[in-house]
Amino acid sequence: MLPASGKRSAITALWFPESYQNEVIVKFQGSIPALITPMKNGSFDESAFRKFVGWQLKEGSHGLVPVGTTGESPTLTPEEHKAIVRICVEEAKGKAFVIAGAGSNNTAEAIEYTHHAKTAGADAALVVVPYYNRPTQEGIYAHYAAIAKAVDIPIIVYNVPGRTVANISVETLARLSHDFKNIVGVKDATADLTRPSRQRQLSGTSFIQLSGEDGTALGFNAHGGVGCISVTANVAPRLCAQLQVATLKGDYADALKLQDKLMPLHHALFVESSPGPVKYAASLLGLCGPDARLPLVPVVESTKVAVRAALVHAGLLN
Repeated sequence: MLPASGKRSAITALWFPESYQNEVIVKFQGSIPALITPMKNGSFDESAFRKFVGWQLKEGSHGLVPVGTTGESPTLTPEEHKAIVRICVEEAKGKAFVIAGAGSNNTAEAIEYTHHAKTAGADAALVVVPYYNRPTQEGIYAHYAAIAKAVDIPIIVYNVPGRTVANISVETLARLSHDFKNIVGVKDATADLTRPSRQRQLSGTSFIQLSGEDGTALGFNAHGGVGCISVTANVAPRLCAQLQVATLKGDYADALKLQDKLMPLHHALFVESSPGPVKYAASLLGLCGPDARLPLVPVVESTKVAVRAALVHAGLLN
């Protein structure tokens, strides 16, 4: 039962007496869906996106990430990218923080998108390690240094070597965290559970570490993480939020029960390239259509079977 005199912190999803609100240190933590971008006949479905953001808020997501990898950022036009960030901020209405996708393998473009994130009212920018170019560690450092100097907004580094090939080292990330006060955290999608402990030792406990890999998010938090930028939270926001709150409270027994409900879904949503499976899952729940842009194509029948079974296992579909 929630205390009648309490207020919900959109950041922490914990409840505090009203008198404590100004004492709460706000951090980016909890369950943060990397939002899908609904499409209809090849175009951005604005109406479905607005409804989807509203549903995420009602279901308890603590933050939102528009135009990340799951949002099909590589195939969005610059105009669509900027519109989606703006709409997400509008619909969030301050009830959840917004970390806007702002990355590029072109440093100048990343700066432009990060500027736009700030102008649109986003709370932070998510900036991916430059892909395809294969920069050295010094090149990665220079890329983030240029962005941090150009735009005064909190920056979350997004490390996903499975997609970018380049992998920012723990040491380079620590150097950035010490040299630039607005580089405040990392989305770590390496699935290497030694990294959060190593990063904490070099960057300090105030450096925000978010998992970018649903299946290991529980273990990531045990190593000092404080949340997950999640694919699964697109279709299971309430369960993902409950799991994150349990870990933040240190209740790993409850978190493990939730993990057992969610694990088949974590797995099923990546049997084909994301966001194909999660968009199909969203279509089964009536949230939006399953359409994605080429070069992504509709998921195969075996994937549909696996996704449906996982949704049933999680209690999300009859």
